[in-house]
Amino acid sequence: MADQDVPTPEQIRAAAADHPNLRARDLADKIGISEAQLVAARIGQGVSRIAAHPDVLMPAAERLGEVMALTRVDACVHEKVGRYSNYHPGPHAAMVLTEEIDLRIFPSHWVHAYAVETHGEQGARRSLQVFDAAGDAVHKIHLREASDHDAWHVVLADLRSEDQTEGQQVAPRKPVETAKSVPEKAEILRREWARLTDTHQFLRLCSKLKMNRLGAYRIAGAPFVRHLDPGAVNAMLEAVQAAGIEVMVFVGNRGCIQIHNGPIHTLRPMGPWQNVMDPGFNLHLRLDKVAEVWAVEKPTQRGPAVSVEAFDADGGLIFQAFGVGKEGRDSRPAWGRIVEGLPAAEEVAA
Repeated sequence: MADQDVPTPEQIRAAAADHPNLRARDLADKIGISEAQLVAARIGQGVSRIAAHPDVLMPAAERLGEVMALTRVDACVHEKVGRYSNYHPGPHAAMVLTEEIDLRIFPSHWVHAYAVETHGEQGARRSLQVFDAAGDAVHKIHLREASDHDAWHVVLADLRSEDQTEGQQVAPRKPVETAKSVPEKAEILRREWARLTDTHQFLRLCSKLKMNRLGAYRIAGAPFVRHLDPGAVNAMLEAVQAAGIEVMVFVGNRGCIQIHNGPIHTLRPMGPWQNVMDPGFNLHLRLDKVAEVWAVEKPTQRGPAVSVEAFDADGGLIFQAFGVGKEGRDSRPAWGRIVEGLPAAEEVAA
């Protein structure tokens, strides 16, 4: 959208008033703006611009007590309840490592941030919301009834930026990278894949061969990958629930990856959404946006890491699921049996 076509903060607030029941992301799409621009239109009216860098935000979040951490992509929302602590800073990658809230953070994408407060029949609703340069949501921290609401005002004062002008300029959104394969390097890919000792080495291998994750999956073949039917995603969730095993579920955007580590107890389908609705963990997944699914096996020093990975029609990664392999909590054998039983994709003629 050209700058002259961007609605004014007043126009954005009027559009929000006309659609009070639309979620923020859906309303922003309807207006044709980013979610950060939607939020920033209310600066001075329950919204404050705050410091965005995780080195500042994460220690502040620790003071809020029990909160809900939210990270999302277009087709999937990942929500965890817990306390922020054990923050590990880093110039390129940082981490929050607790039993409940487990994050991988990429600080260069933490560009805009706001403290948001609304009041209604249920009382005050407060959150810290972080966005990337294009104004897309990176990570959100929502206070709950059990949060330290007295600390909110102190945290807000500490984080508040000098610039409190309404509105927000954003950069053009970068498109999702489509699958990149180099078929003539398929044999090198398979040979180097077999030598992996850690899952984190895989993306470095892809980069070295001028491919990306999805592109590599499309040419690797057995025994490294198996192309699954899109319906395998729901079948996997139902099988994990029925088996009572623990899994790791990763959902991430350019700026943050959020991880659930534990069981899945309650599934509640609603229209195109499949929803995990457990105490401390909610997942909202648009099954109709799952276009491509792969079962993937990578060798590690602790044995093979088996995952189920779902992608949207643009090639964007929606989520990854792994079996939990912690000592005393090893769900990997049962997880492997579940993955082996998932339906394969129908072979399509070239």
